[in-house]
Amino acid sequence: MLFYSFFNTLIGHSVTVELKNDLTISGKLVSVDQFLNIKLNDIKVLDQQKYPHMDSVKSCFIRGSVVRYVSLSKDLVDTALLQDATRREAQQPK
Repeated sequence: MLFYSFFNTLIGHSVTVELKNDLTISGKLVSVDQFLNIKLNDIKVLDQQKYPHMDSVKSCFIRGSVVRYVSLSKDLVDTALLQDATRREAQQPK
């Protein structure tokens, strides 16, 4: 649940999502669910020459199982807070 909570703090910010099929999409994060499915608005495909059919798409839903990487801006990540949350989750009894 750590990543779910973390991504919920990023709603409204720009993120770049690289999919397992090498499609890279940049856009504004609208929502994330517990399966790490992602909804983006105002999307732009980084390699428009390779994926011209994506030019007309303005919003998308990305299934969590097809995500390879999520790239974030450095200033969006509070590493101290993330480390504390990781420690707390690791110390919880299972």
